[in-house]
Amino acid sequence: MSTINKDQIRDESNCSETKELDENKEEEEEEDLQKLLLPDVQNLPMTPPSAVESNFVTFFTIDFMKPAHDQYIYRHANGLCVIGLAPSHVAFKDEGGITAVDFNVGKSDRSEMKVTGKRKKNAQHFESNTALCKISTKNDTYIVRCCVKGSLLEVNQQLIKQPELLNVSADREGYIAIIMPKPADWLKVKASLLSLQEYKKLKEVS
Repeated sequence: MSTINKDQIRDESNCSETKELDENKEEEEEEDLQKLLLPDVQNLPMTPPSAVESNFVTFFTIDFMKPAHDQYIYRHANGLCVIGLAPSHVAFKDEGGITAVDFNVGKSDRSEMKVTGKRKKNAQHFESNTALCKISTKNDTYIVRCCVKGSLLEVNQQLIKQPELLNVSADREGYIAIIMPKPADWLKVKASLLSLQEYKKLKEVS
């Protein structure tokens, strides 16, 4: 057999192996895609994840500056932090729940802050212990704080007219504020926070 014929056989053999590998890879990729598009029903959760569970990582701060002043922090992939009252916050234990929300605390009314543009002009930079608002129940008043050092981008003005949102949907429509911390500041505070699983175990909630 001539050298040319041997080389041709080798080339054809190599081409055949490469083609087979490519076909196998395509089949595997197609299988992976099918699994994503048509997942096994047995592997699906009983209830679908909420928008918060899908888009945010949930953290908690416990006894923030005072006993039972518990708050949640929803951390988005873009760095934004949504701040609100944890289910174990002391205010929820008062008879009748929360009856009023006032953002006029400290030296300014947080609800009058206007942040504009992509660069978030006019955003005020607050410390973690800075007051965000005052919430009232029939018998007491509580200060809700930033609990994360960063720029205050928004407060939930809806709570001024509808404070009852805190009683029925504190983890969704009843959020308190949105804050953007610097990456370095976030890393510092993150070390002191509880994960959702740690919070549930500590507070024995489902």
